[in-house]
Amino acid sequence: MNKIVLILLACMVFSCGSKKAVTKKKDTRKTNTERVVIHKKSEVKPIIKETVETNNTETKATISSTEDYIAAFSTIAQEEMRLYGIPASITIAQGILESSSGKGRLSIEANNHFGIKCHDWTGDRIYHDDDASQECFRKYIDAKYSYRDHSLFLTSRPRYSKLFNLKKNDYEAWAKELKAAGYATDKKYPDKLIGLIERYELYKLDEAVVGYKYEKAMASNRSGNSTYTVVKGDTLYSISKKYNITVKELQDMNGLRDNALSIGQELLVKP
Repeated sequence: MNKIVLILLACMVFSCGSKKAVTKKKDTRKTNTERVVIHKKSEVKPIIKETVETNNTETKATISSTEDYIAAFSTIAQEEMRLYGIPASITIAQGILESSSGKGRLSIEANNHFGIKCHDWTGDRIYHDDDASQECFRKYIDAKYSYRDHSLFLTSRPRYSKLFNLKKNDYEAWAKELKAAGYATDKKYPDKLIGLIERYELYKLDEAVVGYKYEKAMASNRSGNSTYTVVKGDTLYSISKKYNITVKELQDMNGLRDNALSIGQELLVKP
């Protein structure tokens, strides 16, 4: 009888121990489940951050050619023309020339597209070899501020005041006066600007702002004869019609053997 009682007690103790073990096991599973949830939440943050960074880099324009440069900055140049009266064609041509179509060090590292030096500048700066070693140049947080500073640079300095007596779309006169006012030391600077404007038809940017086409003025040489400078799209026929002469007369006056013309070529149009 005593043996039976002992067996029953042993069974009861074993049963209680089993329940506690089961309960503890359930608690452990619950704890593990909570940890998994916390771990998943912590993984979300870096994914969101990477997405934001990717979007930011995609807003920058990719410039791989002069055409890309013109497309990226022509609207800004036209707005500067409306506000400050500087031909958009001149601004873009200077930008192309000074920044190597946006590929130069100053434009890439400092957003400086016009090679404007520090002078009285109190903002960020960059040092670059130019006329002398390690000269100080202005640094901008965005290229559009370089364009605005270019406008302010020309409008605020007395030596450039004659520019603003010229027609807004007379890009030839602007190019020559910039050189005369000392903007650049390169003797061919005006020719380079004019060449870029005519090659890429930048004068159309000016036309869109002022609302009419620019026509080159007919010049008189020392002999009293009138000349015309050839622009893109000209033919002997179109020039002859403009000055009410025949193509044969135009060829004879200029010693031309065929109909070939080149941009910038001067032709006698009146004997």
